[in-house]
Amino acid sequence: MDWLIEFYNNYIAELTWVSIILRLLLAVLVGGLIGSERGRSGSPAGLRTHILVCLGAAMTALISVYVAKEGGFDDVTRIPAQVISGIGFLGAGMIIVKKNNVITGLTTAAGMWATATIGIALGYGFYLGALIATGACIFTAAVLTRLERKSRKSMHIYAEIAKAEEAGKITDQIRELLGHEALIEVSGARSGMQGNIGLYITASTQSTEATRQEIERIEGISFAIQE
Repeated sequence: MDWLIEFYNNYIAELTWVSIILRLLLAVLVGGLIGSERGRSGSPAGLRTHILVCLGAAMTALISVYVAKEGGFDDVTRIPAQVISGIGFLGAGMIIVKKNNVITGLTTAAGMWATATIGIALGYGFYLGALIATGACIFTAAVLTRLERKSRKSMHIYAEIAKAEEAGKITDQIRELLGHEALIEVSGARSGMQGNIGLYITASTQSTEATRQEIERIEGISFAIQE
């Protein structure tokens, strides 16, 4: 056990080639785990985006520690601090206000910001905090997102539109069918079919199967399934 503690203190905790490789590899792994889960939920920011954000954030922290170690400056928080504010511009580009003041992309933007902070933690060598935060992010994306959708209303349907240019017309038809209080979330297509757009539809109705069939019969809808 003593040799393990000594190895950690000399190679993992300190800025060495071993710890640099470990921190960057963990950034790729953590970003990939969070990104893959967001990708399965239809988020436009998936695996590659989250990996790059986490990796870039980790690098800013590593650069700060390296420059401070080499005697450049003592403030190791200056560069990573810009990531915290700067990632907001990336996240803002994902937030869209649609018709009837429906806002989408907030969860994706928040996830990107959280992934960046985890990357900074890894760059500084705060392994435990980064891993706990990763677990919390994945739990939020994988479990709480599904629970939230189920608790909103009694009916949940996922549908896909074949042509993006018809999205506005089709969502209007769905709202005429279900009522204007229906919540329609636009996302990437889960099927992976080229050009398709995904719709998560939440509305208050008990006629789930009948409603699903009516939605599927709308011209331009590729398919609709009950969630």
